[in-house]
Amino acid sequence: MSSVLDRASSAPVAPAAGRPRRRTRVLALPEARWALAALVLFLVALPVHLLHGPAWLWGTLFAATYVTGGWEPGWAGLKALKDRTLDVDLLMVVAALGAAAIGQVLDGALLIVIFATSGALEAVATARTADSVRGLLDLAPATATRLLPDGTEEAVDAGHLTVGDTVLVRPGERVGADGRVIDGTSDVDQATITGEPLPVAKRVGDEVFAGTVNGTGSLRVRVERDPSDSVIARIVKMVEEASGTKAPTQLFIEKIEQRYSIGMVAATLAVFAVPLAFGETLQPALLRAMTFMIVASPCAVVLSTMPPLLSAIANAGRHGVLVKSAVVMERLGQIDAVALDKTGTLTEGTPRVTDIRPLAASGLTEKELLRLAAAAEHPSEHPLARAIVDAARDRRLPLPPVTDFASTPGTGVRAKVEGRTVAVGSPARLLDRTSATVAARLEEQGRTAVLVTVDGTPVGVLGIADRLRDEAGAAVHALVRLTACAPVLLTGDNEPAARALAAEVGIPEVRAGLLPQEKAGAVQEMARAGRKVLVVGDGVNDAPALAAAHAGVAMGRAGSDLALETADAVVVRDELAAIPAVVRLSRAARRLVIQNLVIAAVFITALVLWDLAGTLPLPLGVAGHEGSTVIVGLNGLRLLREGAWPRDHPVDSVTRDLR
Repeated sequence: MSSVLDRASSAPVAPAAGRPRRRTRVLALPEARWALAALVLFLVALPVHLLHGPAWLWGTLFAATYVTGGWEPGWAGLKALKDRTLDVDLLMVVAALGAAAIGQVLDGALLIVIFATSGALEAVATARTADSVRGLLDLAPATATRLLPDGTEEAVDAGHLTVGDTVLVRPGERVGADGRVIDGTSDVDQATITGEPLPVAKRVGDEVFAGTVNGTGSLRVRVERDPSDSVIARIVKMVEEASGTKAPTQLFIEKIEQRYSIGMVAATLAVFAVPLAFGETLQPALLRAMTFMIVASPCAVVLSTMPPLLSAIANAGRHGVLVKSAVVMERLGQIDAVALDKTGTLTEGTPRVTDIRPLAASGLTEKELLRLAAAAEHPSEHPLARAIVDAARDRRLPLPPVTDFASTPGTGVRAKVEGRTVAVGSPARLLDRTSATVAARLEEQGRTAVLVTVDGTPVGVLGIADRLRDEAGAAVHALVRLTACAPVLLTGDNEPAARALAAEVGIPEVRAGLLPQEKAGAVQEMARAGRKVLVVGDGVNDAPALAAAHAGVAMGRAGSDLALETADAVVVRDELAAIPAVVRLSRAARRLVIQNLVIAAVFITALVLWDLAGTLPLPLGVAGHEGSTVIVGLNGLRLLREGAWPRDHPVDSVTRDLR
């Protein structure tokens, strides 16, 4: 359905920042409306026909099916003829009409419905991806506060900022442009860009990105990039460019369609004209040509591909994996390399207290240390504070009331707890060698170290990290078995945290501290080396890599809208084990597709040779044609069985079940 792709790729993409995102409704697409109409008419006509109802009734309903489902590809095919191009869509319409001409109205209507439905699904998937790209720039604020030379402020359109402008970013606001901090201290949540699960302390001289969220401090930022060249804008551009790299595959398919179409038309005309030239009468020659059109019709070839892939899609959907199209299901089985994101993919994406280390000199127990820290952090809204408070609540520790609470962005909090001054915050305030050693060890293990002091004396260190998913190790091991190579970890998080987690799940290659374009570059580098890469991610920062990959999978529960729309498949339940399972299911579907193509080719070849070399009775030709269609259809539906979903990693359960 190249016309669908062409229309989608030519659509405008980036609206003004801040504009409400508009999501295309399925029935707003003409392809979907026509396909639905054709399907409804076919389902109404089918029982009337099978129960030998009035011919005028089922005939009228089937005719309406032909019109609603076939007029658009037929009209597009006729217009293509002006450019001397003949595609399979037009050929399918002609084959359907040829079937109807010799009384096989049901066959033709079914063929029309299959192609109309396929075109609608492709249009929906393409429109949804375009919607998500249009909505990406909404991450950047519509306006920014620009500081004038005389010290006054003015609200301006963020898109009108220029390099050298100074903007004021108040607590809780989104940064209006890529730039560098020239005054102020704060914590900035930049997960949308780098994927880091925790806010990053920003001070004078640090870089900030448009669309990231400022914490509790005020920042003055000097703009260093034009809004059209911001990281967010570049993500949009890269998603568009990576999506466009699928065009060569589409062109290859169109070439195959063209050759097949021309061959079919030439053969049909020859089957009709040659006997006439040798003196055969019109009716037998027309009957032979129509029989040839029926038996050579690629109905079985069409059903060779769609039932296995659609059955696999339905089975995957029952197990929490949304695969967006049959093309994607086929591609998943072709992958031979895997690139994984860290935060929200291998991990849960939520910081948790992993270590409680009271210092020996303090005399505190782990519970006492955590209770004091949680009490001091309780009034704070910082993610690290929430992690500490949640850890205390999980242990059912009572939190005493606090007074004189104060929070310093980038440093920590201080409060009076039970008459003592408790401070919780950055290890940069460590006051002795012992606590520094404990913090350093935690940071080497990929933890975020948080110091706790009482009345100015260090009493302990807390380690906070994003928790690894329970099934992460097993999923990585299964992917290694499927691809015969270890996955690569691509993350925007820091090097120690990334390497610690990679070692825990058995990933030897780590690329940390990556921006979105660098993640996409790493995937493209693997592709240039001849690898078909599967990328698994969850955030906006993963979208370019997902789009650049041979196949992209997004974690659905915590995934961003762009990642969910850009990815080819979505793991709705956030179960990593479902990823190797759906790859194995895809490979089983590909095997069934090959089986079906062989079956279809054998039937079509035998029937065509019979029709050309002898006299193939029309009823037998129709029976053979329909028989092959039924066989490949039922064979493809085997993947609908519950037992076809892989449930164990060491043994290929799909292969076992199909034997």
